[in-house]
Amino acid sequence: MSNALTVETLPGQPVVDIVREFDAPAAAVYAAHADPDVYVSWIGPSAYETTVTEWDHRSGGAYRFVQKDADDDAGHAIRGAIHTARPDELIIQTFEWEGAPDQVSLDIIRFEDLPDGRSRILVRGVFPSLENLEAMVNAGMARGMEDGYRALDALLASERASAEAASC
Repeated sequence: MSNALTVETLPGQPVVDIVREFDAPAAAVYAAHADPDVYVSWIGPSAYETTVTEWDHRSGGAYRFVQKDADDDAGHAIRGAIHTARPDELIIQTFEWEGAPDQVSLDIIRFEDLPDGRSRILVRGVFPSLENLEAMVNAGMARGMEDGYRALDALLASERASAEAASC
């Protein structure tokens, strides 16, 4: 099944709403966001290799990871604080690219189960300014998310196939 990514900005406001469905239950999609070993295997853009340098996925925790491509020795570091981590339901976190310090967004990620073992994530990103949101969008935010979610689709399908094979 094709799961399109929807990215909508609110005119004149530093807010973006993102919706994506998955052919897996919300618990599996949440787990892929919470487990650092799984997270690095799918987070986009696909041209980047991701290394976790800090990961404390719990309410009050924090994270940091670095993404590098073949031409980039330094990479791009992303860090944030996890305000709320409610398994299978909700993540509220900050997101800051260290290349633009003090430009922190607040991301609210909701995980919803749908019929037939499917799920949906709804993300609201609130940025400190309209210019900051526009810079993120212009830097390829949607492309990176599409790459990552396609990789997550493949990972979830592989896990589902392995589980089905094991039950036979």
